Amino acid sequence: MSDVVPNLVSTIIPVFNRPRMLREAVSTVLNQTHTDVEALIVDDGSTDDTPYVAEELVRQSPERVRFFRKPNSGPGPSREMGRLAARGEFIQYLDSDDLLRPEKFAIQVQALRERPECGAAYGWICVHPFGKSPSTKPYKGSGEQRDFLFPRILADRWWNTNCPLWRRSLCDSLGPWSDLKWSQDWEYDARAGASGTRLAYCPQWVCDERHHGEARHTATVNGLDPVRLSERLRFLQMVFDHAESAGVAAEAPDRVHFTRWVFAIARSCAAAGLIPEAQACLALADRAAGSHRGARRGFRSFAWLSATVGWRAAGRFSLWGQKWKRPSSMTLSQSFAESLQNS
Repeated sequence: MSDVVPNLVSTIIPVFNRPRMLREAVSTVLNQTHTDVEALIVDDGSTDDTPYVAEELVRQSPERVRFFRKPNSGPGPSREMGRLAARGEFIQYLDSDDLLRPEKFAIQVQALRERPECGAAYGWICVHPFGKSPSTKPYKGSGEQRDFLFPRILADRWWNTNCPLWRRSLCDSLGPWSDLKWSQDWEYDARAGASGTRLAYCPQWVCDERHHGEARHTATVNGLDPVRLSERLRFLQMVFDHAESAGVAAEAPDRVHFTRWVFAIARSCAAAGLIPEAQACLALADRAAGSHRGARRGFRSFAWLSATVGWRAAGRFSLWGQKWKRPSSMTLSQSFAESLQNS
């Protein structure tokens, strides 16, 4: 771990096969009005000319850009490599296809200076839907003031990775990033939430999220993909552990929503023939339901159906039935969908 440099903002940028977007992302770091910055590019085993672009960026700004390479293992380990090399008092995580507004660091560093009890500062995200004009309203829940990540983070990732600016001290206390293939940033947020860290809200535009036509790690895939379902189970288990540490009550709407979400993943696992995973999901859903009896609706009937016709058949029948059902009152709307509808 490097010695901490006061006032320096270390921006960690994992990248895989995005040379053009990498240039643009790095430029938004180097053009900050808060000039004490460093950009740490971590190439996750790119197979195109991304590493050559990264090396060129280092040559152009050797005092402010550093470059690291590693075999492909995903965004989490890439961010962790950057975190361990970072020297700044503040940490910014930036995906290679997103951008920072020029005043972001100045706004958020000042907010954290003024509020020493806060571990992170966040502001408004501007989303750029593919083929459309940028939204005029803050994306997700970034336009709402919250003092803590929980309970909302249990049901909805209401900001994006490029939105918060973190204190280095908090990041060090949270430990290493996980190797989850998907949603590792959501798990990291939940871990921060479990620590009880307070948030500083900055009601200004601070970053841009671009929805584009190039390859994305979070691109839509088969909902019954065994690897994705297994990873989803691991993610849900980790996030609920954090929610318990944060003391989210069983009656909280976000926890009830989470319970129903886990139950839905259990049925998907069953339909995919992942019987141990389906059983583990049902156990997690039961644990998450706690004392809330209504959140357990359908648990017994699905268990009976699985015992009668088999897990795979029960899962497929359940998924077929879901096509004709409307979301129940226990299902919360997701902020990303609301933002896009209202933009």
